[in-house]
Parts: sequence; C-alpha cells; structure tokens
Amino acid sequence: MKLGINSYTSMWSIGFQGSNPTFPDFTARPQNPLTPLGLLQKAQELAISLVQIGPNLRLEDYPESEIENFIHTARTWGITLELGTRGLDCDHLLRQVALAKRMKAALIRTLPEINGQYSTDARLIPPAVHQILPVLEQEVIKLAIDNGKIPAADLRAALDELHSPYVGVVPDMVNSLAVPESWKEVTRLLAPHTMCVHYKDFTIKRAWHMMGFICEGAPSGKGMIETEWLLETLKASPYDYNVIIELWPSEQPDLKKTIALEQQWAMESISYLRKYIQD
Repeated sequence: MKLGINSYTSMWSIGFQGSNPTFPDFTARPQNPLTPLGLLQKAQELAISLVQIGPNLRLEDYPESEIENFIHTARTWGITLELGTRGLDCDHLLRQVALAKRMKAALIRTLPEINGQYSTDARLIPPAVHQILPVLEQEVIKLAIDNGKIPAADLRAALDELHSPYVGVVPDMVNSLAVPESWKEVTRLLAPHTMCVHYKDFTIKRAWHMMGFICEGAPSGKGMIETEWLLETLKASPYDYNVIIELWPSEQPDLKKTIALEQQWAMESISYLRKYIQD
C-alpha cells in the first residue's frame, strides 16, 4: 500500500471553468496553472512517491516532449505513476492502456461514462468492459471504476458479474452522498473489489437556519471519515490497493488564498495519514 496524491489534490492550483457571484473578482484559473511536471515536483516536496494524474490534467493534451519529460522525471525521482481518465468506451480505453503502458502505470482509474454520457446504470458496465478486458489481461493493467453516482449494491453486482482480477473499483468517500448512501455501507459493499481508494474527508453541518445541511471538504483526519474503521474494512480487498488523497477546500475570497489553503490541507492530510500508511 502506498500513499499518493493526484491532480484532484490540487484542483484550485490547476484551475477549472467557473465563477462565483459571491466574489465577483474571483477567478478559477491561476495565472500559472500547475502542470504535470509541477504535480511531480509537489509530490517530491511532500515526500510522496505515488502520483495519479487525472482527467483535470490530461497528459495527452500536452506536447510529446512534455509527456516524455513527465514520464522520465517520474522514473528518475522514483515516483510511481497511475493514470486517471473518464469513460468506458473501448477506443478511448485502448488509448489509455497504451499511455499507461508507456508510463509503466499498473492501474487506470476511470469514471463510468459511456458514449460521453455519465451513467448511473451499472448494468451497462459489463458489456462495455468486456471489449477491453482481453487487452487489460495481456498488458497486466487494472481498470478501477470510480463509484460515482452508481448505487454501491448495483456496482458490486456488475463487478461480481465481470469476475475479473483486472477490473475493480475506486471507492470515493464523498461520491456516495450523491446517491445518497452512507460511506460506510459503500465501503462494506465495495471492499472485495477495491483496487484504489480516493480518500476525501468531509463534514456535514446543519445550516444556521436549521433548514438544510452544508457538506464541505476537510483535511484528512478532520472530518467524518473513521480511518481505522476504513482500513480494517478494506482488508476484504484481495488487492494491494493504494490510498490517494483528494481534497475539497472551500473557496476563499481570492484564488491565492484558496490555493494556499489547498497546499496547507495537503500537508496536514499527508502528516495525518502517515500514521497509518508508511509505504
């Protein structure tokens, strides 16, 4: 088991589309966005030896020279790579397998999208994945599907049907709230198929007027995730899964302060999880 970061650990540093009417001067795109190489540098500064590059920092969008430099630098610095993407379409996954092979990545994380549409129907997963399964087996690369908005019992049934050591799941601690389901129930159901974990801590508080709740991210160990329970339950996984820190820092009045908070949370989260994961 390794502790790692991914490009969602640095979402504000990378930037994304959007605006906030509460802060009219707020921009979601920094002047100098974090690059793939910058993500490796961040990992090295944080003493992390695993980086999962995700679809918010698509490696294939960069020039060939930068892709090669990213892969070479990771190898030189002793950083293990995993590949994050979205979609289950066969042609897309074939390209991702080729990129993962080039990166020497043993795992591809993907979102359950089919024909460009986000799917909540787990029954569509087995027929989609069957097409790519022989290639995964040949290249010895695992495909781990994010639980997304699919009910855990349905996703478990789909993975049971596939019954392949090359296809599993990446449970995300917060995604289950969109179903809605308890993160503990999701963990119990998906533990036997867990190939990777997106550790995202969170809090749920009543609004001051008592009419509704506010769900926000938190540094690892400062929210509602019970780490010892989580790791004990995931012993049901037959895989040597890795734990990837993801963060949901709240917007601050300006992007500079938000990025500073994101960096602070990353350090706090790593310090906390090092009590459990030494790699």
